Amino acid sequence: MTKAVVFDIGKVLIEWNPDTFYEARLGAERARAFFAESGIEAANEEIDLGAPFHARIAAQAAAFPQWAAEIMLWHDEWLTMASPGIPHSARLLGALKARGVPVFALSNFGAETFEIACEAYPYLTTFDRLFVSAHRRMMKPDPRFYALLEEESGLSGTDLLFADDRPENIAAASARGWKTHLFTQPEGWAKRLVAEGLLSAEEAA
Repeated sequence: MTKAVVFDIGKVLIEWNPDTFYEARLGAERARAFFAESGIEAANEEIDLGAPFHARIAAQAAAFPQWAAEIMLWHDEWLTMASPGIPHSARLLGALKARGVPVFALSNFGAETFEIACEAYPYLTTFDRLFVSAHRRMMKPDPRFYALLEEESGLSGTDLLFADDRPENIAAASARGWKTHLFTQPEGWAKRLVAEGLLSAEEAA
């Protein structure tokens, strides 16, 4: 029986579209070059593991001066990349809480960027337990991150139903015996929550 529902955040509860953001500003070809040459994704992983947001992006810009302006957009326009929210998923989170189902977050997220997101999307502050990578200095799909959630919640295996948009994160949860849902659209997630008996069809609408 499911005793808690675990949400990823990016692309599950809010959008996360840096590719689209940069393509709109640079064009598809130059955006591809930016991601290939600037090292921005590696820098973002360090932020997700706790590196300070502005300082780390500024250091990356200094290291790659040919992309400095574009790199600084990652800081200055971060919320644009993390927009909009996904209202149906937010409703599902609220419906689970109204039912008394514990809801956790397990997410790769920077400390400062998570604060920005919570201000923009207050429903991100409503989790019963919060596992943010920057706070814990580990990130998915590291098995230790999943084990930490189990240790602190006292739940494991089929006690947990986890939704994430990345197959490697789902695989890591499945390897621990968690029930999983590969998120593509909130409608599919809603159907899964109904199938699990956690929400009625009306509650999941």
